[in-house]
Amino acid sequence: MHHIDIILFDLGGVLVELTGVPTMHQWSDHRYDDDSLWAAWLNSESVRCFETGVINASQFAEQIIDEMDLPVEKTEFLDKFARWPRGLFPGVTGLLADLRKQYTLACLSNTNELHWPRLMHEMGLDQLLDHHFPSHLLGMLKPDLEVFEHVVQSLACKPASILFLDDNTINVTSAREIGMAAYRVKGLDDVKKIFQELELPGQQTS
Repeated sequence: MHHIDIILFDLGGVLVELTGVPTMHQWSDHRYDDDSLWAAWLNSESVRCFETGVINASQFAEQIIDEMDLPVEKTEFLDKFARWPRGLFPGVTGLLADLRKQYTLACLSNTNELHWPRLMHEMGLDQLLDHHFPSHLLGMLKPDLEVFEHVVQSLACKPASILFLDDNTINVTSAREIGMAAYRVKGLDDVKKIFQELELPGQQTS
């Protein structure tokens, strides 16, 4: 394990609780299990265009409803989709405050114009992290290698000095490919377990 100076977090499913999967199961009449639903979402051209800022929310709703054959009107879709990020997992604020005493903290998130303002301002992540890398403002997204390379260049560091935590295996694989220490986690308990396993100094696990 190289010396870690920077902790790079995914947001949804890691620091932020998401509610979208049950909604999508309901809309899709349970045509997918969790894994196939995520695969369909991550491979969707509509999602990719929205989360790189190519199309707006209205266009995204129209396209994803058609693409996934969802029995829902655009207005209802956008209303529920905007509320998919429920809030920070309990304990996130305190953990980040402790970690920030010793590490530079950043996030790398596939996100969009509807979720990003809520994540930053309503949930306060703009004040809890030192650097923010949102896909829709960068014009690139995970798991593409270019976005990980952009983070390294922006932070002027070596990839090995970054610990990356994400809830999606394909993103972890890409981060490892460019030399980051990367692990799949789901929720704050998994995050704390990784800190314990790596024996990183400065973390609070209570």
